[in-house]
Amino acid sequence: MKLYTAIVGMGLVFALGSPALQGQGEKKAAAPAGNAQTIERGKYMVMIGGCNDCHTAGYGEADAKIPETDRLKGDVTGYRGPWGTTYPTNLRMTFSKMTEDQWVKYAKGLKTRPPMPWFNVQAMTDADLRAVYQYMKSLPGSMGTASPQYVPPDKTPKMPYVQWPGVK
Repeated sequence: MKLYTAIVGMGLVFALGSPALQGQGEKKAAAPAGNAQTIERGKYMVMIGGCNDCHTAGYGEADAKIPETDRLKGDVTGYRGPWGTTYPTNLRMTFSKMTEDQWVKYAKGLKTRPPMPWFNVQAMTDADLRAVYQYMKSLPGSMGTASPQYVPPDKTPKMPYVQWPGVK
């Protein structure tokens, strides 16, 4: 079950890993975009979706006790398999470049490399996707920096990375 949760969390990271959606440098997060109930629903969706498991560095090791100021900024640990090496995207940067409507459209058409379970994101209701967006926009603190870029399967990535079966 814990592995499944981690894989679901990786899904959002990799689903949102498009280089076109990632920025550079640090910026401040935007003010909350919705009401407290919607933001709380978004926080719940991010929690049960396992988003922090991959997109928040050190989250599992800290028993989920990472301040919200440090959450969902991506990670440098890659996931290497037959598809290449993918990295947990800095979701704060990704969301900062989209409107709420753009996010919903993007999420509904999402298809990414493993281990991101993009199909779980596609299955979310519009209301849940909007709540996730509003939660992401409400997070305090800086945006952090961009995650490493995808590494093709014929290239060896820099450490650290998790080696999945199927690569020698």
